[in-house]
Amino acid sequence: MMIRDDIKAATIAAMKSGNKDEVGTLRLVQAAIKNRDIEVRTGGAPANDDALVTEVLQKMIKQRRESAEVYRKGSREDRAAVEEAEIAVIERFLPQQLSDAEAEARIREIIAETGASSMKDMGRVMALVKERLGTSIEPARASALVKSALA
Repeated sequence: MMIRDDIKAATIAAMKSGNKDEVGTLRLVQAAIKNRDIEVRTGGAPANDDALVTEVLQKMIKQRRESAEVYRKGSREDRAAVEEAEIAVIERFLPQQLSDAEAEARIREIIAETGASSMKDMGRVMALVKERLGTSIEPARASALVKSALA
């Protein structure tokens, strides 16, 4: 079963249970996936639908984390809480994420393999990280770990 199907099923369940906030978040997720489908249609179809959906989910989580941070700085704890509640709903559909220790170990292997030694090699390392660890780590988190490993 694809992530896309899990999201549809969860939307129906949330509607039946009357959870308006969850329904709202899941509808936003479905709209974002639909937009990505349209973008992809003009290019080539992705080989892996779950990878496409995961990319959309990761982007939505990143946007909400940034918004929550902005709200916190503006002392709008109520708005930050709304963003974080949406993150919690979206994260349920992400494939299993690597722990920090696993991610660091895998990234160190890739750095060793490529012979990367400085920030100049960041692009090359990130390309391999994305290819090999793809859906199991958020790009922003991967980037931060690669930066600290190369620093």
